[in-house]
Amino acid sequence: MAGSSHGHTPAAWTGVTISFIGFCVAGVFMVADNPVGFWAGSALIALGAVAGGAMKMAGLGTPKDPDEVVEARARAAAQERATA
Repeated sequence: MAGSSHGHTPAAWTGVTISFIGFCVAGVFMVADNPVGFWAGSALIALGAVAGGAMKMAGLGTPKDPDEVVEARARAAAQERATA
């Protein structure tokens, strides 16, 4: 897992940061017994998911591998399983 770039993109960092702030806001207002603040925090959580997804679609996420690379990996994995 250390060799992958899973989650090391501006889209991932932005989405997680906004969602984390939303969890903190919702948690504080849940303890304070304030439903409006809780739902505002919940809206921030959803906003984090939307922002991360939009940034990924804009090209700031992990790029997808070309079909040739995916097929080559599948062939290599099948060959390794056959020889093991």
